[in-house]
Amino acid sequence: MSSAYKRILLKVSGEALAGDNSFGIEPPFLQGIASQIADVARTGVQVAIVVGGGNIFRGMAGAADGTDRVTADLMGMLGTMINALALSNAISRQGMKSKPFSAATMPSVADTFTARDAKLALEEGFVVVLGGGTGNPFFTTDTAATLRAIELECDVVLKGTKVDGVYSADPMKDPDATRYSQISYDEVIGKNLKVMDTAAFALARDNSMPIIVYALDDEAGLSGVLEGRGLSTRVGRPLDAQ
Repeated sequence: MSSAYKRILLKVSGEALAGDNSFGIEPPFLQGIASQIADVARTGVQVAIVVGGGNIFRGMAGAADGTDRVTADLMGMLGTMINALALSNAISRQGMKSKPFSAATMPSVADTFTARDAKLALEEGFVVVLGGGTGNPFFTTDTAATLRAIELECDVVLKGTKVDGVYSADPMKDPDATRYSQISYDEVIGKNLKVMDTAAFALARDNSMPIIVYALDDEAGLSGVLEGRGLSTRVGRPLDAQ
């Protein structure tokens, strides 16, 4: 595989890890994702991963049911750590070194995240899996993914979801929704397209961090997306501003 990227940040949503289930982790799907990641890492591309936790607990949903928002978000952070540990272990089982980090201090579970330590692990050939979001309530794991990509000096954020890009509307609900092959940060924000939250896009825009949105189950796999094969949407600055 020939990739233009030397260091990437992959955002894996919790819902995607559930596969065809509505809750939890689907083992075959988890192993499939781990295999794709390991294949890319073997080529020398440094891979950092931020995982969501929506397959276990979603903070905003908990808050809507009456749980204090800070408590609900802390519960969500713990959910992301379950996913981070599962994914890190699955990558290790593919024969690649992997190291989980946590934004929240839990030394018996994972090393506490610092950009310095995570960069060192990447340079030593580890696939780094980052749980705990930003470590703060009121911030999504999408924002955490963009923040970590900037901190770790990654070349791109890849958002792996259940859909193959950014659409004009929810393609699961609107059969007439159209997929963008490329779109600017400002268009995504202005049109309120929901594939990532506004804070994540704004942070990426302010730091010129490109985002590629693709489907985790794309036949081309992660390596295909990095090579420009398969379906995806690139979010960045307009071509005439690049």
